[in-house]
Amino acid sequence: MDRVGTIFNIQRFSVQDGPGIRTLVFLKGCPLTCLWCCNPESRGVKPDVLFRKMKCLGCDRCVGNCPKGAIRSVEGGRVIDREKCDLCMECVRKCYAGALETAGEEKSVTEIVEEVLKDWQFYGNSGGGVTLSGGEPLMQPEFAADILRECKRNGIHTAIETCGYARWEDYEKLLGWLDLVLFDLKQMDSKMHRKVTGVPNERILENLEKLVRAGKQVIVRLPLIPGINSHREHIEKVGRFCQELSIAQAHLLPYHKLGVQKYEALGIAYPLEELGAVSDEELEEFRRILEGYGITVTIYNHS
Repeated sequence: MDRVGTIFNIQRFSVQDGPGIRTLVFLKGCPLTCLWCCNPESRGVKPDVLFRKMKCLGCDRCVGNCPKGAIRSVEGGRVIDREKCDLCMECVRKCYAGALETAGEEKSVTEIVEEVLKDWQFYGNSGGGVTLSGGEPLMQPEFAADILRECKRNGIHTAIETCGYARWEDYEKLLGWLDLVLFDLKQMDSKMHRKVTGVPNERILENLEKLVRAGKQVIVRLPLIPGINSHREHIEKVGRFCQELSIAQAHLLPYHKLGVQKYEALGIAYPLEELGAVSDEELEEFRRILEGYGITVTIYNHS
């Protein structure tokens, strides 16, 4: 059976999400609600409607053609009543300006693998491959497993980026087809983790340990958010934990605001509007701390 799932993007020629040149497949759905999330359109498994105010011509075709009356005209743009909207996407089809767009579409495993295979030569030359990201790939575990399996059958290196908050039995569905795990560690304190992501971290840390014991190569990824986890105490805790598990690589991901416009497009207030950036001096300090625990550190700065 050619399984079908929901994705919201396929990005080619990535060099920051695993070794070599990679194709990223972004699966929809995430169990976390991180305050700094740069892909808020990924949270629900179903498609969403985005409204790009700067593209709107004010023609009101969307208002007149919505069968649920879920769109109304207001000063400065249009407002979508997300409770009324049934995601029929009629408004998207009627919007000639492209101000309304769909975030998320159904794709079969075959369609995705065909897209991934377009860059097969680049993977071989660079040691690259495919990375499933999101959202959280484990929100669609069977779909993710089928993609990884077909990629491995075609000789492609496979990776996932995961928040760690999933059932272990769902991870087990992927293990036979998985070369690398990019594992996000957002906050070592469970109470604070719940406050900033919506869930505690006990299951996350347990899954990380199990992945290491299963013999998987794991790289921890640390999103660095000022006032939340970008301080010495937290980095020390991460270093000790990784050392205990013999995890040898870490990626530092400094906070950025590249996803802010997506919140506006979804009609959601961005919760960290006033937050500043992590300084270069802090990044180098965190690098030195982790290297002191025998961890090789790569910094990916989007600023």
